[in-house]
Amino acid sequence: MVNFTIDQIRAIMDRRENIRNMSVIAHVDHGKTTLSDSLITRAGIIADKVAGDMRYMSTRQDEQERGITIKASSVSLHFELPDKDDMPPGCTSPEFLINLIDSPGHVDFSSEVTAALRVTDGALVVVDCVEGVCVQTETVLRQAVAERIKPVLFVNKVDRFLLELQLNTEEAYISFRRAIESVNAIVGNMDDKEFGDVSVLPEKGTVAFGSGLHGWGFTLTKFAKLYAAKFGVAKDRLMTRLWGDNYFDPETKKWTSSETSASGKQLQRTFCQFILEPIYQLTRAVVDENQEKIDKMVKNLSITLSPDDAELKGKQLIKSIMRKWLPAADAILEMIVLHLPSPVVAQRYRMGHLYEGPIDDECAVAIKNCDPNGPLMMYVSKMVPTSDKGRFYAFGRVFSGVIRTGQKVRIMGPNYVPGKKEDLFLKSIQRTVLMMGRKTEQIEDCPCGNIVGLVGVDQFLVKSGTITTSEVAHNIRVMKFSVSPVVRVAVEPKNPSDLPKLVEGLKRLAKSDPCVLCYSEESGEHIVAGAGELHLEICLKDLAEDHAGIEIKTTDPVVSFRESVSAESSITCLAKSANKHNRLFVKAEPIPMELQNEIEAGSVSAKDEVKARANYLTDTYNWDNNDGKNIWSFGPEGSGANILVNVTKGVQYLNEIKDSFVGAFQWATKEGVLCDENMRGIRFNILDVTLHTDAIHRGGGQVIPTARRVLYAAELTASPILLEPVYLAEITAPENAIGGIYSVLNRRRGHVISEERRTGTPLFSVKAYLPVLESFGFTADLRSHTAGQAFPQCVMDHWNSLGVVGVDKKPTEVCMGVRKRKGLKEEMPDLNDFHEKL
Repeated sequence: MVNFTIDQIRAIMDRRENIRNMSVIAHVDHGKTTLSDSLITRAGIIADKVAGDMRYMSTRQDEQERGITIKASSVSLHFELPDKDDMPPGCTSPEFLINLIDSPGHVDFSSEVTAALRVTDGALVVVDCVEGVCVQTETVLRQAVAERIKPVLFVNKVDRFLLELQLNTEEAYISFRRAIESVNAIVGNMDDKEFGDVSVLPEKGTVAFGSGLHGWGFTLTKFAKLYAAKFGVAKDRLMTRLWGDNYFDPETKKWTSSETSASGKQLQRTFCQFILEPIYQLTRAVVDENQEKIDKMVKNLSITLSPDDAELKGKQLIKSIMRKWLPAADAILEMIVLHLPSPVVAQRYRMGHLYEGPIDDECAVAIKNCDPNGPLMMYVSKMVPTSDKGRFYAFGRVFSGVIRTGQKVRIMGPNYVPGKKEDLFLKSIQRTVLMMGRKTEQIEDCPCGNIVGLVGVDQFLVKSGTITTSEVAHNIRVMKFSVSPVVRVAVEPKNPSDLPKLVEGLKRLAKSDPCVLCYSEESGEHIVAGAGELHLEICLKDLAEDHAGIEIKTTDPVVSFRESVSAESSITCLAKSANKHNRLFVKAEPIPMELQNEIEAGSVSAKDEVKARANYLTDTYNWDNNDGKNIWSFGPEGSGANILVNVTKGVQYLNEIKDSFVGAFQWATKEGVLCDENMRGIRFNILDVTLHTDAIHRGGGQVIPTARRVLYAAELTASPILLEPVYLAEITAPENAIGGIYSVLNRRRGHVISEERRTGTPLFSVKAYLPVLESFGFTADLRSHTAGQAFPQCVMDHWNSLGVVGVDKKPTEVCMGVRKRKGLKEEMPDLNDFHEKL
């Protein structure tokens, strides 16, 4: 029976200090959705019997069938703190509203994780105690800390230590400690005064241990309360004694940090003795079917078993007793309520990171104070498809003000610039709804600090955007994804008359996923780009079944390349305008890889203050300070890793052609000369310009095509190379499968960078670089060569040079293949088409 009503939830929404917004994040198959079940059971939304097997948060049919999460889904839970003395500072009521978002663990869907993190303030990190911290755990943790989100940790699958691996208590403690240290190593290097310390520590109560599948779990707080009365020690002091190198000497009745007692006996660590030992004893008694001991322990722990439970045997009985003794939901919900920040606290230190405008305007102040009386500021992080075909809920977080049904608002897309009319709509909100896993509940309005769904906004936003009532509002920062859409396929309808349906379906698909790209090429092909094979497969399935509802044909997957250069231009390139009155002189040179990555990450960008940026480039990359001040543009799209620099001295009329030149630069960097791919890592220097004195002879029509030609010539004379995307593959497998892994990687131009044993398990972890070009069918190939024992996880890692085009065989072949596919001339571009003699 659901133990709360929508009215109750709506009442708590106004008490901002009693709200917790959190996402569940982890590596694939570490048990996020299963763990969410125990929290949802506690709220009474699903029955106790099916918890752990039902996976309530898997809302789609294919999620249930595959057993993985594909889309992040959100649910609001009501939780009442059992012990009123524990209430966090500033709270007046023990009732809490917890907005929980269950996110996917598969790397192909990590854009969903980014969208979930943006609207939450805390994260429950789930780590499988057997496998430890894996690649994807690291990726999502880094994203969480970058978004300024406080983590708490749940060490999952402890039941495997008891029943499968049968480790002793000391080995279990060492495994736990290793998992906690790995997490702290990732989050610990975040140094931010306002954000504070984000490391997770069992003695502070920010780490829980347990089993999501069996629905039991505990924090040290639980045991500290039990033993506090027995030892007559304050609970907080006892917490610090229950973890680390602490021992209890029964002879002297004192706590000590030495492993031996007064009489020289070996002591057991307090964590093992007081916490793990009772759990181990109970488990052993059930496995050995020692009924007398079971009855005694059940009585001592004051657990009442129903007649049905008493008849259970083995695992089922352990599950039943442990659930009653140490319910996972209580431990986790208590940890969330006590240790994760409320919106009021979190928005103080998140505002500077979220808001693009000045930090003292009315919107910034309202966000910082989470002010319900301030102007409305809401960020829509993604679109959720509704049961009504082709329509979407705009899903997001209200940062300040209140959003109401029928309210008139300004809807600002990601390209909106304050003061202009582009990408701005003035519309009314049709309805506000509460997202409850598989269904939605209608509410009248939603105050700040909450997560909400909106109806009727989907026509005006594509993926994300800002909704506000203030005329001076700037946008809330666009999300940075850790994956990029590098794998593409062309789609066409089986029946040519269905083309309009396909075009409509592609528009809807672009809305439904934060990371997918849908666009048309000049050759007329419709392209869908995704982060990996699985992501693409799911997108195409959705396109065919839901968004377009037609049968489609697809080409083989294609990889995006980037064009770059490996040396400075061998000559100064010249192009003359069509009327022969204007001459442009340009050279190209490569940009260091570190700077390329910084530009793409946004730490060096066109929005930076000019002098500060110039000084940074001078100090870090030995740029000439004047060059640093004369950067005209970054491209493509104003944020790509190519730079146009004006290094001319004393040229007349130069500023009049700046806009035309920048336009040509954006065009050229978007469609490079080798094979129409984006450029990356090229710095173009404008060395000299000779212009006609009469303004009419140096307009855009004369300058733009000329500038584009000279940029192409500069690229061709600077040893042009093709860059291909490379995955970092982490492969988990037992020792006897390692040989198969190496043979598969060698055939696919992959190379191993590290191989290490996972301590305490029979598994090895192999890390390797694998070109995306060679990755199609990699998983199937790997499984067939290792008898299904190897599990790969591929993350887009970096761009790697294939070699110089026109000199080396491989890049030249790839380049010709791409040209053929795009319907370009099937011969290499000739320098004489672009470069002119004086």
